[in-house]
Amino acid sequence: MSTEQFPQSSNLGGAIAEQVSPQQAWLIEVDERGQERVFSYHDLHDQAARIAGFLQQQGLAKGSRIGLMGLNSAEYLLAYYGIMQAGYCAVPIGFKLASDTIHYIVRDAQVQTVFCDSEFEHLLPKGTPHINLATLLNTVSSASNTTEIVVPHPSDAATVLYTSGSTGVPKGVPLTHGGYIWALQKMRVNGGEFFQTQHAKVLCAAPLSHMNALFLSKLVTAYGGTVVMLKKFTAQSFLQACQDHRCQVVTAVPTMLAMALRALEDQPLSYDFSAVLSVAMGSSPITDELHRSVSALFPNATVNNNWGTTETGPAVFGPHPAGLTRPALSLGHPIADVEVRLGTDNAEEGELWVRSKAVMPGYLNRDDETAKALHDGWYKTGDVMRRDTDGFFYFVGRVDDMFVCGGENIYPSDVEKLLMKHPDVVQVAVVAVSDQIKGQVPAAFVVKRQASHINEDDIKQFALQNGPVYQYPRHVRFIEDMPLLANNKLDKLSIKKMAAGYAK
Repeated sequence: MSTEQFPQSSNLGGAIAEQVSPQQAWLIEVDERGQERVFSYHDLHDQAARIAGFLQQQGLAKGSRIGLMGLNSAEYLLAYYGIMQAGYCAVPIGFKLASDTIHYIVRDAQVQTVFCDSEFEHLLPKGTPHINLATLLNTVSSASNTTEIVVPHPSDAATVLYTSGSTGVPKGVPLTHGGYIWALQKMRVNGGEFFQTQHAKVLCAAPLSHMNALFLSKLVTAYGGTVVMLKKFTAQSFLQACQDHRCQVVTAVPTMLAMALRALEDQPLSYDFSAVLSVAMGSSPITDELHRSVSALFPNATVNNNWGTTETGPAVFGPHPAGLTRPALSLGHPIADVEVRLGTDNAEEGELWVRSKAVMPGYLNRDDETAKALHDGWYKTGDVMRRDTDGFFYFVGRVDDMFVCGGENIYPSDVEKLLMKHPDVVQVAVVAVSDQIKGQVPAAFVVKRQASHINEDDIKQFALQNGPVYQYPRHVRFIEDMPLLANNKLDKLSIKKMAAGYAK
């Protein structure tokens, strides 16, 4: 699809491919049993317009915030588009969050009503108006399907996404119509085969309540592809859907792909992934071993390590302007019209600052946090990056994760990358624990291969033999599975709680 064919709507809810057959599949919804529902681009236009009309009939003020809480579903995504088309602001809420956190989000965002799966209604504050997602299409069937899409100001919020809150109270991040239409246009440079193939099928398995899946769905819709969406992620359903629908593009959080690889190890099956041309991993760091394993699983695919935050959006890094091959673990080269620098002196390593049209205007109701994070439009990401001589960027660690062990600076991600080189290690998470002599020392939590007999000393000796002495984990614990947040990212707070007993 050429740039000229990109949707002309200034409303993010209207960013729907224009040069596409109404009968083409827009969404294939796949549940845990493999049962499917298919929705066309005609269905998207028709149902989103009816939902918009229905909402406008409720007499809500322009810009009112409407919640979304449920499993991935066609109704969820249709409601998302309908909310924005009607001139309202969508607020996705993770149903796996603690009830007091859900109550906080509803109050903080001043949510007027919530589209919700019935099984999660009890999590809402008492008295919150809500609409059952399962019966939504019947509810709006009599509404007009000719509702005109509201024309917003580019700075109007289309969506408010809340950060995970793993280290405190979650913060609301407004995503503007203008900023995210710009981001959709810019992400075309990252598409590769995806954008060369107008009708590409793209596997979406992450929760729609988070940036990864939500933006991906908008991206596919804006360029006329088909979203193959899992209602709920399991390793088996992920692998099966990828094969059965011959998906050309696969995106996932690294932990999801690690779980899929582990499932294949436990139950070796023969899959045909020859149709996959592009694999994008994002939302958390990856290792050389995971990159190699994923590349082997999808032999015809280009495997990329992507980066973005809720505050910056995903349109930051992409291909090298000179056509240089992206190194395996690199995040890519800054794309055109995005400013990046490393710290105040823009050294070769430091905290990444980003400025672009997609960067948030500021946290919702949190002027104190906004003042800490934004400076003259620059967002301080908290991620330490390294830039090589070709201009490619690499993730080093989090500013607040770095700790000092006997006078040496340690980033947990460096220890994790080292331990992942052990052939019997499937996943690993490293955190710091206090130590009377060293100040802080690394503690490693390891998921090992099912048939492995490695012990704690094996891990320690491997680290001593293959990395700096000061980096070896003083404590090692084997666990069955990594604790995950609602967005399938590693729950580091739970890991830190497990490590508390090691402190001296």
